[in-house]
Amino acid sequence: MTKKWARAALSHPAFCGVSRQHLGELLEELEPQWQARCEGGRHDRRGGARRRHAGAGPKYTLTFHDRLVVTLVHLRTGLTQEALAVAYGVGSSTVGRAIGEVRSVLAARGFAVPDRSGLRLRTLEDVFAYAEAEGIELRIDGAETQVRRPQAGRPGRRAFVSGKRKQNTIKTTTFSDGQGRLLFSGVERPGRMHDQTAVRSEGIAEQLRRRPKVRATVDAGYQGLANEFPHQITAPPKKPKDNACDGDKRAWREARRQQSSNRICVEHTNAELRQWAPMRRFTQRRESYAQTQRAIAGLISDRAAQRPTHRAHSTELVLARNTTH
Repeated sequence: MTKKWARAALSHPAFCGVSRQHLGELLEELEPQWQARCEGGRHDRRGGARRRHAGAGPKYTLTFHDRLVVTLVHLRTGLTQEALAVAYGVGSSTVGRAIGEVRSVLAARGFAVPDRSGLRLRTLEDVFAYAEAEGIELRIDGAETQVRRPQAGRPGRRAFVSGKRKQNTIKTTTFSDGQGRLLFSGVERPGRMHDQTAVRSEGIAEQLRRRPKVRATVDAGYQGLANEFPHQITAPPKKPKDNACDGDKRAWREARRQQSSNRICVEHTNAELRQWAPMRRFTQRRESYAQTQRAIAGLISDRAAQRPTHRAHSTELVLARNTTH
């Protein structure tokens, strides 16, 4: 197996998870940033400016194209570093360093938004400011990813046990618009922490307080948030008591159905995240989860931002043109 064959095969969307056009755009966007980081590292090691011309000295075994493809394949399929090293004819440590370098560059890109090619959202403040400026009703939902069980006797071991899934998980919060396009995904916390607690500790409630025009639709896990911001947050209606009349029960079921239909798009967004192997079961060190998750979510937002925006059709009556002249 030659390096040329490995580069051609692994660049296929079935392996790397992005189209060839998207891959070319990533190469054009990220290579200058990677080169700048490498040059900054050399400057620190030398303790000053370079003494030889640019391009002199030993060359990298893997080009940036190879490093980007290796990282994307690892993120998409979960293929091990040893297997990728065999494909490229290098050591597994070389592949590991390449993945670490490119993954950090991908994670720092932020999240693309529709119809704004130069704008990327990187923080919760950016998301709420964008939603307020564009008049977008946010959809908020939590997602859980299974992680490895911490070693026995390690402090905080029980913090990752999810009461819902009965597994060791890490939770994240996903924000999307009404068409399921990913706007932000992050706010990582241990699986034992409730969604409502994350809202308090990560500043989501504070952002709603600062921006009273922002509206959002949530599930039952954020009922406390809906109680605090009744004019901004829409949550599922409470189930009527058993002795309630049939009319109340039918009204509750219809309201529940409409609310679920309104927020199903964010569930589809979470499903897109789970198409990437690390988001189904994360087998690496938990300290690298946040960076991996941001890198994958940023790639998904690139594709989601390309979807056309569907405008609501007007229901106003328009007079037909009088042709009797």
